[in-house]
Amino acid sequence: MINDRKQRYRALLPVIFALAWPTMLEEMMQTAVQYIDTAMVGKLGTDATAAVGSTATVNWLVGTTIYAFGIGFLAFISQALGAGETERAKRASAQSVLMVLLTGVLFTVLTASLSGYVPAWMQVEERLRPLASRYFLILYLPMLPRAASVIFGTVLRAAGDTKTPMRVGVGVNLLNILLNFLLIYETRTVSVLGHSFTMWGAGLGVTGAAIASAVSFTFGGAFITLALFRHKTVSPKGYPIRPDKTVLRPFMRVALPNMAQRFTTSLGYVVFASMINALGDISTAAHTVANTVESAFYIPGYGMQAAAATLTGNAIGMRDRQRQKDLSVLIITMEVIMMVVTGGLLFAFAPQMVQVFSKDPKVIVLGSTVLRMVACSEPIFGISIVVEGMLQGAGKTNAPFVFNVIGMWGVRIFGTFLFTRFLGGGLVSAWGCMIAHNILLCLLFVIYYRRLERNALYGKDRNLSGVL
Repeated sequence: MINDRKQRYRALLPVIFALAWPTMLEEMMQTAVQYIDTAMVGKLGTDATAAVGSTATVNWLVGTTIYAFGIGFLAFISQALGAGETERAKRASAQSVLMVLLTGVLFTVLTASLSGYVPAWMQVEERLRPLASRYFLILYLPMLPRAASVIFGTVLRAAGDTKTPMRVGVGVNLLNILLNFLLIYETRTVSVLGHSFTMWGAGLGVTGAAIASAVSFTFGGAFITLALFRHKTVSPKGYPIRPDKTVLRPFMRVALPNMAQRFTTSLGYVVFASMINALGDISTAAHTVANTVESAFYIPGYGMQAAAATLTGNAIGMRDRQRQKDLSVLIITMEVIMMVVTGGLLFAFAPQMVQVFSKDPKVIVLGSTVLRMVACSEPIFGISIVVEGMLQGAGKTNAPFVFNVIGMWGVRIFGTFLFTRFLGGGLVSAWGCMIAHNILLCLLFVIYYRRLERNALYGKDRNLSGVL
């Protein structure tokens, strides 16, 4: 029995890594670019960092809402391919084109219309609002290609192709770095290996950073669209994009709860950030920098989540209960090990990493403190990320919606409001509430998933029900 289990694990490990490592590399590259963006803007001063970071959570609100549609297609397509139903997968891919068009146009209109109001809603200091508003507007004009990048990238991952989104993501990020270098700073003298030369620069500052991102998003959306239409397994070429009820009904059962979850929790992030912005420039800058630094340390979580979602969907499509059980054991174990390592590194080198983005001593001290706090909870956060991925692949998105709303609004938002408005707490208190939210979420996810496994294994239905 033990030998059989070891053989199954050995057979699954290469499959997990084959799906996970491109997503990890993609996340790593995106984080590296986020680091570079923050460092480049940080050179312009604390005001510039605060103006850019003050609307960052709105980016999560828009991006994660669109990503929810991708989750609906991920569950449907991965299960269809697991069952060997390629035709259904292609029809779903065609419907993803329809969703990109709808969401891209809708969010372009919404974000452009609201760009002048968002900084005020986020309680940005009045003198910084015009700059923050202009940055926000430029960043969201290319919403159609941004929607394509999110949804089409998820469709490709559902088909087991994580390398193509990785390649496109790397290209987009490299272009963003180059354009940042040219557009943010003025013409200056640059020294490389002892040789000096004049480097042209547009000198647009924060506006230049927004333009660089917008252009990069546009190229990324175009290339991921081309890649999807050329894909052998899930190309929508030749299939109509008019609404298909046989796809959209099960798709909506997964996507709508996930969208509601992401919208309500992302709205919670916006409220959370607005409360932190109200604490002043130092807290806003420290929060922005700490968020940027921390994002590199849960890359293993999101890499493994992508593999967990796709492989869970495939296992359900194949009606292979044992394979799914083996996957959950392996992926969670690997995730905990990796997040213990990354959490330890974050705790040890927090001050040095904050100093990359800010030279303000107050920002360094405050940012390092909250990073060391959150470093201790990284493995717990990683477990909830992976379990949520398995639930996404299974098409189980109702319970995660409830759990996330309870954690975000009942713990993080209420706790932060209580501590910062009535008990005199600051950023440390707010991050303490964030950590408590992550711990509660992990416990709820694990209890629910274990109960789901027991019911599926010993109940009348011996397979986790999917969306097909």
